[in-house]
Amino acid sequence: MPEKKNETKAFVLRIDADKLAAIEKWAQDEFRSTNGQILWILDQALKKSKRAKGD
Repeated sequence: MPEKKNETKAFVLRIDADKLAAIEKWAQDEFRSTNGQILWILDQALKKSKRAKGD
């Protein structure tokens, strides 16, 4: 079976200013972009809840 490509999709995210500022600071502390940090947070949450692909 051919391997499926990992596609990314863009979408608008509404988030309050305080949460965004905290995520931006966290991203800087870990040398990630804000987008990369949000993706990492989502990935960790999906793994923890056993909802990630492959779980």
